[in-house]
Amino acid sequence: MKIPLLLLACSAAFAAEATLEIKVDQAGYLPAAPKIAVVAAQKPATEFLVRRSAGDAVAWRGKPSASRPDADSGDAVQLANFSALSESGRYYLEVPGVGRSWNFAIGADVYQRAYYLAMRSYYGQRCGTAVDLGPEFPGFRHDACHLEGAWHASSGKTGPRASHGGWHDAGDYGRYVVNSGISTGTLLWTWEMFGARLSPIKLNIPESGNGTPDILSEIKWNLDWMLSMQDDDGGVWPKQTSERFCGFIMPEKDTLVSYVMGAGQEPYKTSCATADFAAVMAIAARAFRPFDRAYADRSLVAARKAWAWVEKHPDVTFHNPPGVNTGEYGDDNCADERLWAAAELWRTTGDAPYENYFLAHYAEFHPAATRPQWWSKVSNLALWTYVLGGGKNAAASSAIQKESLAAADQIVERTTANGYRNSLARIDYEWGSNGNVANYGMQLVVANAFHPDPRYRNAALENLHYLLGRNTFSLSFVTQVGEHPYRHPHHRPSAADNNPEPWPGLLSGGPNPERGDAAAKKLPPDLPPAKVYVDDEGSYSTNEIAINWNAPLVFLLAAALPGQ
Repeated sequence: MKIPLLLLACSAAFAAEATLEIKVDQAGYLPAAPKIAVVAAQKPATEFLVRRSAGDAVAWRGKPSASRPDADSGDAVQLANFSALSESGRYYLEVPGVGRSWNFAIGADVYQRAYYLAMRSYYGQRCGTAVDLGPEFPGFRHDACHLEGAWHASSGKTGPRASHGGWHDAGDYGRYVVNSGISTGTLLWTWEMFGARLSPIKLNIPESGNGTPDILSEIKWNLDWMLSMQDDDGGVWPKQTSERFCGFIMPEKDTLVSYVMGAGQEPYKTSCATADFAAVMAIAARAFRPFDRAYADRSLVAARKAWAWVEKHPDVTFHNPPGVNTGEYGDDNCADERLWAAAELWRTTGDAPYENYFLAHYAEFHPAATRPQWWSKVSNLALWTYVLGGGKNAAASSAIQKESLAAADQIVERTTANGYRNSLARIDYEWGSNGNVANYGMQLVVANAFHPDPRYRNAALENLHYLLGRNTFSLSFVTQVGEHPYRHPHHRPSAADNNPEPWPGLLSGGPNPERGDAAAKKLPPDLPPAKVYVDDEGSYSTNEIAINWNAPLVFLLAAALPGQ
């Protein structure tokens, strides 16, 4: 739906009036949940008002908390708590002497649009086919891309090789099984935990209306590519990319050959990729069974074959072949991936060998309290799926739940103490820090599934508030969500097309003190970690997008939608 020109003009006029010193979730707040804004003004505020966007009537009046320093940002912050305001509507915050905030909503469905855009962003990442976001986003399109594939010498094969779709991994056009593993697994978990509320949501993709929920249809696009990466012996090649990154061009303009790459020597396939594949296909077998039994059966057969291969080859690692400089996703320890594969296969089949493997090894891993799950650390998913799948070993289930809840308690304490009320420890400001924020939110939602506790639900929402605008920049870190979103992601289609705005629904990587690119290195050298961010398409270290960061955002948004 096109936005009327009058509304655009009003939004532009309003944007000039809003101050960055008042930080709100620009999507909004749930009626019964805590509602907190952050004020970071030069002079401490003594009062705040919540006004209705239409007519400016005062709906709430309060006093902010005392000013206190936030070490991660260097800001002096005050909290403006208006949790008692629960009436649905559009509002803004006014702080006398400081200014007014961006508009936000209160309502049960305030995250519906953000979920739609974040999940639909995967359609925009499709490889090997023409993509068109339609009349809602005119001009956001590209032609079929990366149709020329071949075997790289490192794969153990030679000659041409078909290119079978999948999602572009990040700001580049590579496809990687390891990162697809946690990304696709997280999205499948989103369906398993919140499918009843997601099933009616139409994503306006080519498969809409085919009888399968749209979220699963979109996931299937990437599953099909992952299936194409499995060899006849069950092993899985780790990636399909060109030998180098192309420039900032549209995907169909990238004519570099897309190679399937491997370990460079027997057995050529790799263990982490194969175990991730086994886990994801086991989940897919569960998710698709009510809608496409044949596909579910195919997925399970593929998962079993992958497990059999990784049992024979548990530690074949991957590093880029000579002359290749695309993403490596190298991981020298595949034990957590094997645990995840065993857990998901057990949950799908109930077969004793998978459970026996899990029970023999689960105690080597502990749910992370200080670091969230990541593409190279998937043990959390293994441990949680045993409990969520109704694991019958009481000692294992009890131990996992006890440690998971203890970790969640620590995360809640850290979130409450943080000036911007996110769950990040100082070490978590790294490449993809916003992905860490979302994954902490996911961890809290899972803890709430184990033991319902409003502290867990509310802390998960606090992380969502941070991503959607309640941060030091007063910036929505999701493209085209809110009145003040970031606009220049390190994302080739966003940079190379003719649209003034970036492709919608993409989560920025976020603040990263590592400063890996020229744009980030131009920032002042003494910035605190939460301030090391620049909205610049050249800043891959702070402003790239990636499918594994968007996936927990989708999960967190789904958890906040109305429904059971």
